[in-house]
Amino acid sequence: MPRLILTRQAREDVLSIWAYIAQHDTTAADKLVQRINELLKKLAAHPGMGALQEQYREGLRCFPIGKYVIFYESIENGIQVIRILHGARRLEDLL
Repeated sequence: MPRLILTRQAREDVLSIWAYIAQHDTTAADKLVQRINELLKKLAAHPGMGALQEQYREGLRCFPIGKYVIFYESIENGIQVIRILHGARRLEDLL
């Protein structure tokens, strides 16, 4: 089974995403978090799916999900998720 590690900041990102969306629709928030979790499992199994983003950090990859972008690094037998951010944010300030 592939390893999937979320940094503290990535876990906080997921909680923040859920809280923001849940202000208007808890069902939509739950569904998005479920979609994120499913995608993270796929990325852990196939780390090369994401595009390299080495302008921010060597070995960093990203993969979009809706309006959000998952940033991660390959590790032995899986991935480590660095951040999950809204695509409209100034990414260079957050990575």
